[in-house]
Amino acid sequence: MNRVVVIGAGLAGLASACHLLAAGHDVTVVEREPIVGGRCGRLEQDGFGFDTGPTVMTMPGLVAEALAAVDVELDQVLPMRRLDPAYRARFADGSRIDVVSGRVGMRSEIRRASGEADAAAFDGFVDWLTELYEVELPAFIDHNYDSPLGLLSDPGAALRLLRLGAFGRLGRAVGRRFSDERLRRLFSFQAMYAGLAPADALALYAVITYMDSISGVWFPEGGMHAVPLAMAAAVEKAGGTIVLGEQVTGLLRRRDGVLAGVRLAGGDALVADAVVCTLDLPTAYDRLLPELRPPRALRRPTYSPSAVVWHLGVRGLPDADVAHHNIHFGHAWDSAFTALLERGELMPDPSRLVTVPSLDDPTAAPAGCSTLYVLEPVPNLVAGRVDWTREREPMQERLLTFLDRSGYPVEIVTERLVTPLEWRAQGLAGGTPFALAHTFAQTGPFRPPNVERRVPGLCFAGSGTVPGVGVPMVLISGKLAAQRVARYLGGVAT
Repeated sequence: MNRVVVIGAGLAGLASACHLLAAGHDVTVVEREPIVGGRCGRLEQDGFGFDTGPTVMTMPGLVAEALAAVDVELDQVLPMRRLDPAYRARFADGSRIDVVSGRVGMRSEIRRASGEADAAAFDGFVDWLTELYEVELPAFIDHNYDSPLGLLSDPGAALRLLRLGAFGRLGRAVGRRFSDERLRRLFSFQAMYAGLAPADALALYAVITYMDSISGVWFPEGGMHAVPLAMAAAVEKAGGTIVLGEQVTGLLRRRDGVLAGVRLAGGDALVADAVVCTLDLPTAYDRLLPELRPPRALRRPTYSPSAVVWHLGVRGLPDADVAHHNIHFGHAWDSAFTALLERGELMPDPSRLVTVPSLDDPTAAPAGCSTLYVLEPVPNLVAGRVDWTREREPMQERLLTFLDRSGYPVEIVTERLVTPLEWRAQGLAGGTPFALAHTFAQTGPFRPPNVERRVPGLCFAGSGTVPGVGVPMVLISGKLAAQRVARYLGGVAT
């Protein structure tokens, strides 16, 4: 039985561990924090519970796939319910559009908000998104590349993407389908997840729109941190070992360069035939592979924007028309992205996400109180011109004023503000939790690879490698890394 060490017990590492166990390997997961989850962590503070990472759960079937690899059924260990609306979009003119479940319901909502013409266009839009997803997922996302020539491995899929206009611009593709500017924003803002302005992002990133606006947004019972908890339990049930509170500080290699295991901060060593590393990729090369020149995409990387996240425990409940996920769009759009992405400045008229998990998780806040998660996109530390030692308090003041005006309770019991400085302290390069931007030169086979051929036995998973950023992508990345290990050691990773 081959021994594999997985560095990091986040979603990517746990998914990889599940697939590696299914392939018959002896798996040990090493996590530096005292709890599992990685970026999908949990903060308990003054009686409130906060999910510290992603708050939007899409494509739960990918979690189910990882669990099924070790004979665990999703519904038995991780109950989820679909949020309806998935989002409540609020616009600067005071109007509102809900992203509701099902074609019929969403078509009716568009008809109410935007008129018959845009409602009639919705079915064709869904058909386009669905076909994009069905082509992209197996051929280009859930796929290991050995070189850019891998793009030609399925010429039929590539031709279908060309026909679908996937290599045009997302903003234009959405704009020609809907006349209402609010719908154009609602169905293209997801490009921000890829680190791009909608006007600049390739239309193929509309697949992210499919994942949340069409496939749906879900909420796990107990919050987002319940996902890694369930996956970790499945890993241990299948015979894997999870070591918490231990940090990997180095890689062990034989004289011929082949990987032999990892060294822990306490001085102990774990012998291994292969290692899956889920550290943010620039950090992994800096800390564990300082003698190697990083891959081309990491030498002059373009990072995604960062985000300020404010976790708030407050007395009181939000207004009755507040949903679980609320997107507040500012007046500005293209100019806001120009400031953020080109000038490295704060958005002059920002759009913000406010999530209220306590609406659906009574354990997140004491009775009569609420838990708020407030996110505002901000520049990363490489391209940005913001002094966060000075900007913290002004940012909090602006966010508090915004919350008060928008119908949220603002009597603060406890809080924690996370800026790019805190993201960097967690080991996230560029001070951003969204890793490398999905520019053309950092996408697909051009993204840093998930195998380091100069160190046989070392593979990578997580948002810095293929296929990219977001909960669905990092889950897939764990499976792809397991497949790399299986190819290296022999055997089949499910």
